[in-house]
Amino acid sequence: MATQLIILAAGQGTRMLSDTPKVLHRIGGAPMFAHALDAGSVLEPGRTVLVVGHGAEAVEAAAREIDPGIAVAVQKKQLGTAHAVLCAADALADAGGDSVVLYGDTPFIRPETLEAMKAARQAQDIVVLGFEAADPARYGRLVTEGGTLLRIVEFKDATPAERDIRLCNSGVVMADTALLFRLAGAVGNDNAAGEYYLTDIVALARAEGLSATVVTCDEAETMGVNSRADLAAAEAAFQTRRRTEALAEGVTLVAPETVFFAHDTWIGRDAVVEPNVVFGSCVTVETGARIRSFSHLEGCHVGSGATVGPFARLRPGTELANDAHVGNFVEIKNAEIGEGAKVNHLSYIGDASVGDGTNIGAGTITCNYDGVSKHRTEIGKRVFIGSDTMLVAPVKVGDDAMTATGSVVTRDVAPGDLAISRARQENKPGYALRLFEKLKAVKAKRQKGH
Repeated sequence: MATQLIILAAGQGTRMLSDTPKVLHRIGGAPMFAHALDAGSVLEPGRTVLVVGHGAEAVEAAAREIDPGIAVAVQKKQLGTAHAVLCAADALADAGGDSVVLYGDTPFIRPETLEAMKAARQAQDIVVLGFEAADPARYGRLVTEGGTLLRIVEFKDATPAERDIRLCNSGVVMADTALLFRLAGAVGNDNAAGEYYLTDIVALARAEGLSATVVTCDEAETMGVNSRADLAAAEAAFQTRRRTEALAEGVTLVAPETVFFAHDTWIGRDAVVEPNVVFGSCVTVETGARIRSFSHLEGCHVGSGATVGPFARLRPGTELANDAHVGNFVEIKNAEIGEGAKVNHLSYIGDASVGDGTNIGAGTITCNYDGVSKHRTEIGKRVFIGSDTMLVAPVKVGDDAMTATGSVVTRDVAPGDLAISRARQENKPGYALRLFEKLKAVKAKRQKGH
């Protein structure tokens, strides 16, 4: 049967000193809890339940943007992790199978670790994820005997001998769904904090003669985020991991430490990313493309062999075909740039389509907004748009057409036509000298008066 996901995301995060619920703070451009969803997806969950509390409406709204089918349970009072898990019981009442409990503020559990827990569950009633801590500090301790987990002891309740144990509890647990809820319902709060600890289900299970074991992971996977400093450290850890993955996948990063990825950035092999590039969410870069320095990309697709930048901005809805060129100080938004087309200098192309082989001259702007609505510009194939052309949408420029430099184009241009729309130039002999003399005299008189 399918495994169910329970993601606990009800905490306030008081140490964040923020009006934003803790799990909505972003790592790699995604809400913190979304990373737990991503990791859990390897289990192909039958159902996913997000347990929310503080800022419940905002967290639920963000969750439904990611997964419209997600179930949301509300923990009105934060009485502990066992109580939080019980809040998901109604949503999983008839789900069956196993359930795994993850945490919205622990974003780095790897899919491989969850697969190892699932494998261990075949022979054990309860599987807990643990780690060897460099500094056990105030973590809960896992008390084991051989390969058996006997109990989990919270730091506040641990004896000096138990505090010497370095095998610590991550909080992640997997068990049969019905068993998990039955044991969570039997947990009491007779402890130093007066809370209902999910960790107590191990001792309850052992008392019934049920089995429990530990799967271990690297401590870095269990990094929790409780403060702004933790958030910064988590972002740094995420970026380090993604850079390492990109290099291993055949991407050239000229200065890896200066490139910033989003959680869903995808870059093909033999692509080159120069220094100081930032990827926002929903970016795909195909093989052999080159992203040059100081460019920012978000919500776009870059075709094979295309070049972007330096100092370019690709905004959502941008589609660059193979071998397209977008150059310095160019902004593209909601536009398709055809194969081999060039927009190389100081231009804005928004709400537009540019055909194959077309050249957009420096300083070109698609005037797509009339103050109320957006309008579209359609530029055909092999078109030459002269420098400093203003294309006032809605407007179409046909294949093989041309616009003269400095034109304001307000009407469609038929294929093969040349559009010229500018005032006739007049040269007035000697006028510049006379004008300058007049201006200088006015300035001198003004200064003398002061």
